[in-house]
Amino acid sequence: MIWVFQILLALVFLAAGATKVFTPIADLIPQMAWVAFMPAIAVRIIGLLEVAGGLGLILPWLTGIQPQLVRLAALGLVLTMIGAAITHIAIGDPIVSIFPSLILGAIAGFVAYSRTALLPLGE
Repeated sequence: MIWVFQILLALVFLAAGATKVFTPIADLIPQMAWVAFMPAIAVRIIGLLEVAGGLGLILPWLTGIQPQLVRLAALGLVLTMIGAAITHIAIGDPIVSIFPSLILGAIAGFVAYSRTALLPLGE
């Protein structure tokens, strides 16, 4: 069951990250108001972190190469979502805008915990 969360989370972060990396900044602003408050390079770096996290949830697990990296990727995504929630609060977004970040962060936390304590992948 954990693999379902891993795959879904990876797909969400791959899509979200690719959008931040490849979409022109001016086109992102209507979709993501926070982008207007950040330097373009920060938006691109966040996108790259999300893509890396998404790949990190799947590739080590599928290939069997360094499978312990799955939990580190999930932990990195937890930290990314904490940063997202803080950013939404800092720029004065409505409180409901932090819910997607909190939900995705909680799922990533579940994957990190599960792959550490409940069903660790091969070391």
